[in-house]
Amino acid sequence: QVQLVESGGGLVQAGGSLRLSCAVSGSRFSINVMGWYRQAPGKQRERVAAITSAGNTNYADSVKGRFTISRDNAKNTVYLQMNSLKPDDTGVYYCNQEVLRFGELLNYWGQGTQVTVSS
Repeated sequence: QVQLVESGGGLVQAGGSLRLSCAVSGSRFSINVMGWYRQAPGKQRERVAAITSAGNTNYADSVKGRFTISRDNAKNTVYLQMNSLKPDDTGVYYCNQEVLRFGELLNYWGQGTQVTVSS
């Protein structure tokens, strides 16, 4: 049973920082792509950052230079360090794991954690 549990969200003023964590169980964490997504009210869910098993990263243009994704395979945990936060960063942040099985790409999701950035 694959489970992803996010933590670290909260309320922060513009310019502040937060660090999100996602603990994964029930899957081979070290070989799978991990990502962070967010969804603001009235908008579709968008990918913020992703990291491969080799440590290669990818970021949305809106967060480049401000957010950093990392993973600790020994702890089965992925992190999202968010600096210089803006009100537009407000939303529910979800942890994601991609798993390829017999030609089908599966996505597992956490329950989400709320991030609110005030002006």
